[in-house]
Amino acid sequence: MATNILMPALSPTMEEGKLARWLVKEGDTVKSGDILAEIETDKATMEFEAVDEGRIGKILVPEGSEGVKVNAPIAVLLGEGEKAGAVDIPAAMKDISAAVKAEAPKPAAPAPKAEAPKSEAPKAAASAPSQSGNRVFASPLARRIAAGKGIDIASLAGTGPRGRIVKADVENAKPGAAKPVAAAAASAAPASGGVGVAALPDAKLFYKPEDYEEIPHDSMRKAIAKRLTSAKTLIPHYYLSVDCDLTALMATREALNAAAGKNAAYKLSVNDFVMKASAMALMKHPDVNASWTENSIIRHRHADVGVAVALDFGLITPIVFKAETKGLAEISNEVKALAARAKEKKLKPQEYEGGSFSVSNLGMFGIKNFTSIINPPQSCIIAVGVGEERPVVKDGKIEIATMMTITMSCDHRVVDGATGARFLQTLKRFIEEPASMLL
Repeated sequence: MATNILMPALSPTMEEGKLARWLVKEGDTVKSGDILAEIETDKATMEFEAVDEGRIGKILVPEGSEGVKVNAPIAVLLGEGEKAGAVDIPAAMKDISAAVKAEAPKPAAPAPKAEAPKSEAPKAAASAPSQSGNRVFASPLARRIAAGKGIDIASLAGTGPRGRIVKADVENAKPGAAKPVAAAAASAAPASGGVGVAALPDAKLFYKPEDYEEIPHDSMRKAIAKRLTSAKTLIPHYYLSVDCDLTALMATREALNAAAGKNAAYKLSVNDFVMKASAMALMKHPDVNASWTENSIIRHRHADVGVAVALDFGLITPIVFKAETKGLAEISNEVKALAARAKEKKLKPQEYEGGSFSVSNLGMFGIKNFTSIINPPQSCIIAVGVGEERPVVKDGKIEIATMMTITMSCDHRVVDGATGARFLQTLKRFIEEPASMLL
């Protein structure tokens, strides 16, 4: 039986992508795990693996196509003995589209409104929705078999590439398998308690067409706009600032770089010290190393610190995982490698999604201080300014010292003011006394 190959969701937040390049052609035989194509998302270019075996009967989406929606048919896979000419391509596309729609999440029934004369609270909706909008990753063949056996495909655990549900998973499942009640209840929870925001007028309404150049949004710019607007709207930000004396840090950095020699395996930057200090401070303040969910606060066991990297086409925040366990040289080299691959759009989603904390540094541009928008699901991000000579008072005397301002944006649902202040005290101590990070 012919099945459609669908545009994959290569990350939890992916909604569409660009089919950059086909690595197979019509007539090629493929098996599970073979690389079919390169898919370009808003932040990276990744390989797309086959999940079923068969022969490529028809390529529906040519390479170079942009804005291809997740779950849209991109090719037809022929079964054993089938010929391309015998397959009704439009019918196959219609069948798979119907299957996808059938599995699409249904909106939850609205909770009944409370009546003014009655004092008791309204009752909850009679039943929870079967889906919450979480995408189910499954091959087309697996979906068809599940539908025929009466199996809720969302209840299955996938054993295919990246956890995708494949034919064997469905064949081994019992008919009528139901989605766990706990999962359904969790999926019914709203994503956030935000309120509606009125749309802003189109900027083009205020200017004459001959007075501007219109530059269409690429996929990364759209994703940045959507994600940051949501974060700023739904997360209650507040800000704390502290000034750090870099005198000892600069001396330590100079000594370590000099000791490494000209052909050094590393070259430390101020930001490398800030990354390490952040990781050490997070381990001493687990309340800051945390994330918000609707039912609980998650405390992370490790300091997974993201570092903002400016790209020609946007911004990305790759993560140094378990940074508390790594030395300055290792952190420095890892950040450089991540930044280089980020600029080539070669990062994998698991290298920039998640994390427990972020560092954004604009000091190299001479920015003294600024504030950053929190990168969910994290609860805090620090904005690091330039290290510059400033007059400071020490022991009642005015002296010149190299100072740097750090401003932390905090999610008030997770981190209270005093908690954030104590964290910054520890961070400041680590930065001003680099040797203390060895204790």
